[in-house]
Amino acid sequence: MSSESPYQIVSTPDAPSAIGPYSQAVVYNGTAYISGCIPFDPKTMTLVEGGIEAQTQRALDNLFAVVKAAGSAPSHVLKTSVFLKDMNDFAKVNAIYEKAFAPYKPARSAVEVARLPRDVLVEIECVCAVKSSL
Repeated sequence: MSSESPYQIVSTPDAPSAIGPYSQAVVYNGTAYISGCIPFDPKTMTLVEGGIEAQTQRALDNLFAVVKAAGSAPSHVLKTSVFLKDMNDFAKVNAIYEKAFAPYKPARSAVEVARLPRDVLVEIECVCAVKSSL
């Protein structure tokens, strides 16, 4: 077995650092697996002020920063998962999400969860194709 890893770990200062034992993303075989992004300011590692709209935008900004660092782009996102603290926020999250990805619409799951890390209102993860492999 080769000592070289078959996958690449991705890390960028343009998104919050991992708050646990995981990587911001892993690239393997032309696909990037982006960990859940929460609405922290990457410079201060603090939750952005504002409600669900501000938190959704920041989570997407963080997600796209990691997507870019992985060698991909929002238009190459294949699947997202959106985790919501309150499904009553679904329409507000959808409006921001739709603008962020427009006109592209990746496959998606959206679920309400009992609790998210650091008690944020939203977390978003994705799987995307790496542009160099397309």
